[in-house]
Amino acid sequence: MKTESKLKRLLDSGHFVVCGEIGPPKHACPERLVEKTLMLKDFVDAINLTDNHKAVVRLSSIAAAVHVLRAGSEPIIQMTVRDRNIIGLQSDLLGAYSLGIKNLLCLTGDHPSVGNHPTATMVKDVDVVGLIRIAKKMRDEKRFACGEEIKGQEPRFFIGAVTNPFMGSLNQEVERLEKKVEAGAQFIQTQCVFDKEYFDLFMDLVRERQIHKRAYIIAGVMPLKSAKSARYLQTSVPGM
Repeated sequence: MKTESKLKRLLDSGHFVVCGEIGPPKHACPERLVEKTLMLKDFVDAINLTDNHKAVVRLSSIAAAVHVLRAGSEPIIQMTVRDRNIIGLQSDLLGAYSLGIKNLLCLTGDHPSVGNHPTATMVKDVDVVGLIRIAKKMRDEKRFACGEEIKGQEPRFFIGAVTNPFMGSLNQEVERLEKKVEAGAQFIQTQCVFDKEYFDLFMDLVRERQIHKRAYIIAGVMPLKSAKSARYLQTSVPGM
């Protein structure tokens, strides 16, 4: 599989990859986003751009990624199945790749009920495994989800997904992770790790199934600024 993803090349070479994350603003001005990118770019290998995190309306992850590219860093767009049907998902994949974005992180997305438009519809035309399969089919088979041929440049994304070892049963989460990898996820980013012993148990199960040999596992790390920020994470961020 050919890709122009710098992130994939670094992982393939055995480089210890560090990714940052920026939440796009709740307005149309990219100035602060660019400032944050310039602060991060010499210390990280790629930057995640969240897709309406916590179901709150923000600048799109694709638009944010273009600003990150222009500022000289490697973007990873997050794309949720919450907000788009199967047509919109594929259209945005084509659009993002046409703008120079090479890395894709597939997520379900937080439920609209936790955000600033709680009556919004949870689209979820396909689940996250379905989105991974669609992105892989478009890339490797040059076909849309319906089977129609892509008669031109296909989007050749380095495809990623997420896992949360700290939510529910370990065995069930490893099974969900394996389904994502079998569908085509090539790299995995985890929820922030605050309990290393529990994470070790999770990784033991991952190794038992040889998942770590089929996809790169990138553990989430978050420095806590204060007790107040830790309390906010615990009480207000889904899945923490």
